[in-house]
Amino acid sequence: MYQPNRQLISKVPEVTALFWITKILTTGMGETASDYLAHTLGSIPAVALGGIGLVFALLLQFSVKRYIPWVYWLAVVMVSVFGTMAADVLHIALGVPYIASTLFFTVALGAIFFIWHKNERTLSIHSITNVRRESFYWMTVLATFALGTAAGDMTATTLHLGYFSSGILFAVLIAVPAFLRWKFQANEIFTFWFAYIITRPLGASFSDWAGVSPARGGLGLGTGPVTVVLTIVIIGCVGYLSVNQGDGKK
Repeated sequence: MYQPNRQLISKVPEVTALFWITKILTTGMGETASDYLAHTLGSIPAVALGGIGLVFALLLQFSVKRYIPWVYWLAVVMVSVFGTMAADVLHIALGVPYIASTLFFTVALGAIFFIWHKNERTLSIHSITNVRRESFYWMTVLATFALGTAAGDMTATTLHLGYFSSGILFAVLIAVPAFLRWKFQANEIFTFWFAYIITRPLGASFSDWAGVSPARGGLGLGTGPVTVVLTIVIIGCVGYLSVNQGDGKK
């Protein structure tokens, strides 16, 4: 049956190993970029700039009719930057403990999933073929970034694991959905979103470890240089994806 609101091409990329690598890189880059902007410009100007960048990137993403790698990943990067800022504002500006913000974003994400599934009867990223589903998708992505940021900071600071140990913890956790999928044929949608959420604290923990000072348990490379390096690598990955997945087909 003809559906006027349905597009024939999905607006999200094929889920491959390079997808996960690029996703983790964007989480790390968003973490350090957010910290660098906040320390350089101040919290309010940084949040305003991040918000403007996010709106621009999402408007661009919604305006295209198919998956275009650089457009999609620009949106992911800006969600990463702004999602980090959202979690940091709750803790730094409002004094909300990381445990409380982690629980808050968990509930928010659960509510988005519930409403999405109630309206569309699926949470599959392979069904992102109309505006409403794409809207649910990006709300979910933003919530996962904010949740992952809060969770990563909670393990590193509140639980006193430090950034490197937190990264190792989340590296182990991200292997869980892959194992469940491989060994027990666990639900594809559940394992995807499980892994997607974990990519945020995984990438952010290691980028924080590389950027922060030795006094804070890091390598002291600086958030600016780490951001630049990660941005260059992301550009390389997106360039490769543009050549190999640029048609938006599944």
